[in-house]
Amino acid sequence: MPLQNKLNQCKGIPFSCLAFMFAGLMAITVNAQDQAAGTVYHDQNRNGVRDEGEPGIPGVRVSNQVDIVTTDADGRWVLPASDDVTFFVIKPRDWMTPVNEVQLPRFFYTHKPSGSPEQKYPGVEPTGPLPSSIDFPLYPAQEPDRFDAVFFGDPQPRDVREVEYIGHDVVEELIGTTAKFGVTLGDIVFDDLSVFEPLNATVALVGIPWYNVIGNHDINYDSAVDKDSDETYTRIYGPNYYSFDYGPVHFIVVDDIIWGGEKPEGTGSYTGGLDQDQLDFIRNDLALVPEDRLVVLMMHIPLTGVVNREDLYRIIENRPYTFSISGHTHWQAHKLIKKEDGWLGAKPHHHLINVTVSGSWWSGFPDEYGIPHTTMRDGAPNGYTVLTFSENNMPEITFKAARDPEDFQMSVYAADQVFTESLSEEWVYVNVFNGWDDSVVQVRWGGQAAWQTLDQTLEKDPNLQAVFNREPETPQSPYRRISAPVDSFHLWKGLVPSDVESGIHVLQVRATDVNGRWHRAERVIRVSEGKKPEPPREETPEEK
Repeated sequence: MPLQNKLNQCKGIPFSCLAFMFAGLMAITVNAQDQAAGTVYHDQNRNGVRDEGEPGIPGVRVSNQVDIVTTDADGRWVLPASDDVTFFVIKPRDWMTPVNEVQLPRFFYTHKPSGSPEQKYPGVEPTGPLPSSIDFPLYPAQEPDRFDAVFFGDPQPRDVREVEYIGHDVVEELIGTTAKFGVTLGDIVFDDLSVFEPLNATVALVGIPWYNVIGNHDINYDSAVDKDSDETYTRIYGPNYYSFDYGPVHFIVVDDIIWGGEKPEGTGSYTGGLDQDQLDFIRNDLALVPEDRLVVLMMHIPLTGVVNREDLYRIIENRPYTFSISGHTHWQAHKLIKKEDGWLGAKPHHHLINVTVSGSWWSGFPDEYGIPHTTMRDGAPNGYTVLTFSENNMPEITFKAARDPEDFQMSVYAADQVFTESLSEEWVYVNVFNGWDDSVVQVRWGGQAAWQTLDQTLEKDPNLQAVFNREPETPQSPYRRISAPVDSFHLWKGLVPSDVESGIHVLQVRATDVNGRWHRAERVIRVSEGKKPEPPREETPEEK
């Protein structure tokens, strides 16, 4: 019942009336304190301050990480507030938020009157009382229907030395890119959160806005609870989950790291999952996104490792266009999320586990530039992905190996010498870095014979196994031994074609990637007459 009606009922009951009036006034005060308000405005001179005459922008979404409202005709918004909340504008198409000196988008305001709890790595300084108006500047930026974006998985530098690896290995070749923005898919650094700053300055040299996802190595390990584990990340990058539009695509940054408490020595304590507030935000967010819009979810832990992934599936599975991408595993794979994983959508959901910038954690022998070869655990090189987006289409996915030509898309493993009478014993393996279950992989000798199709196999890449076997267990510091191989999801094998005479020949290879594009590779093999010799018999301990 409205307050005035209640007051009318108080006539003749002075004490009750006064008591009620006091309670009503307190309620009004509390409600005012629990509300934040502001304006989204056209920052015409791009100075980050709303100057006189700069108009508000209607129809822009603003969130407190749960609720979402749309600005009114004057660009005004009002949202519930608390003593630990980040407000942000959901960047609309054809508008851009400011970026700071290291190309990080500035689209948020964090309200923490008392600041972050004291931890090893600093969080947010005390913000004091809630501002009377939290204003978000935007400026026009025409966005095309078709565009590229760069995706880094796990750069994960331990220190500045490894930041320098990143600069030489991937940043230098990306300077001048036509991509519109970049995204790091978590494990931005490797536990030492002071490395955020030098890494940000290095990645900024690419020259495009750069968004970030929180990973399990980007959190405050001395936090006792999950809600305080992203304090340093929030200070530098903003909210741990959020969304934005670019061109015809809606992007959602997901935090799927649930921290279980202070890290015991030498162990971790996290789970892949999404809390209820985040699920509510995604549901509220997508309620305002047209059904025919492509929605891209960006996270750290792959969907298959998220314990409550079906809660997320229920929100997105009825949409016709969804795609998701993650990092974390240090191997690449295209996963089709189907009914057996709890997905109830009409079509399987495509989830890409992305190639990592750090490969296998910056391990392995150094090359001539002093950078570890850091081959990933599935035998693919380290690198990054370029996704090409267009309206109402799934993205085109381009694998780019660090510092290698764009056409380096597979590796071929076979013996250097084979024998004409033993070809039925000789295997050829092809690792198609951006391959998936529908890829076609074929081999033939020197263009003179029919193509022979290989079979997909789930096993360790023998080329990486050979690298692992020949590298010492304790390389000279600061280098580390390459990580042990794991089964590869993009490996094919078959017997060497038998229709060849002795001599030195080229084994030709062709394969399709996830986009259906053909790629080629060659391997030179010496074919000798006769039968493969028996390997030398190892001496028994007694014989030795």
